[in-house]
Amino acid sequence: MKKEYKLPLAVFIFTATLLTFMQIKMPHPILLAERFVKGLGWLEIAIIATYGAYVAYKMQDPKEVPKWRKKIWTIFSVAFFSQLIIGLLGADKFLMNGKLHLPIPMMILAGPIYRGQLSIMPILLISTIILTGPAWCSQLCYFGAFDGLSSSGKTQKGKLKYKAQIKASILVFVIIMTIALRLFEVSLLISTLAAISFGLVGISVMLWFSRKNGKMVHCILYCPVGTIVNITRFISPFRMYIDNSCDLCMRCTSHCKYDALRPEHIKNKKPGFSCTLCGDCLASCKGNSIKYRFLNLKPETARNLYLFLTISLHACFLAVARI
Repeated sequence: MKKEYKLPLAVFIFTATLLTFMQIKMPHPILLAERFVKGLGWLEIAIIATYGAYVAYKMQDPKEVPKWRKKIWTIFSVAFFSQLIIGLLGADKFLMNGKLHLPIPMMILAGPIYRGQLSIMPILLISTIILTGPAWCSQLCYFGAFDGLSSSGKTQKGKLKYKAQIKASILVFVIIMTIALRLFEVSLLISTLAAISFGLVGISVMLWFSRKNGKMVHCILYCPVGTIVNITRFISPFRMYIDNSCDLCMRCTSHCKYDALRPEHIKNKKPGFSCTLCGDCLASCKGNSIKYRFLNLKPETARNLYLFLTISLHACFLAVARI
């Protein structure tokens, strides 16, 4: 596939513009470099925007997407948790505001319910869903990259049983338990320990079930935020579909880590409920039958728009996302 420079240039300009706005408008320095040396944030903006442009250049080729998506997602998660660890060791500048929040995706849902007030993370989540649909679960979640690494082995062909029931049950359980902790005024220590326990179980799911199945079982079944993303992803106009050139070879079924390309999905000409629009499946389709859709745009234009938004958001998250 011939690579062009329009998409990388667009990502560079958009990323630089967003970070420039943050640099100018935020009352306190949000860019890490600016916190250490006044004015150095401008250099960080140039570096991050260039990084985004380079990623966009590489990911234009569908065959490169699985490799590069995993790379950049891992880079983001490692940077996020490294800053958290350094901050906890005493370097407060590596924390967003000096206050510790548990870095467990479940807390995006449970935190506002427990505190009785909205926080920045739910707003950020909703914003990304509006812009990019379920891309949160394939590029933007600080936790999901580790599930991706755990599931990097051979993808098992068998479907995950009782998927809808398990997802709904865990989501309802988290909501009810959080409300109960608030109503009964359970101490912050016990509530925190409960949240940590939920996170540790999630890590166990990654290490055992995701490794065993070669699928992202934590993200697909266990994470309540992932379930919310699946439910609300239709807010965004982005879709994926399978056109009539598909010869039902089923090769793509062994390349989807989200259990969204089972034989029944392929016969129905669209990925399943847990699809995150990650695009890994495009590399497996010899007939180029799997395509992006965005309103009335051509498939290639729709894909470029998706890459533009997700890569730009990823680059901005890399620059500013910290606890």
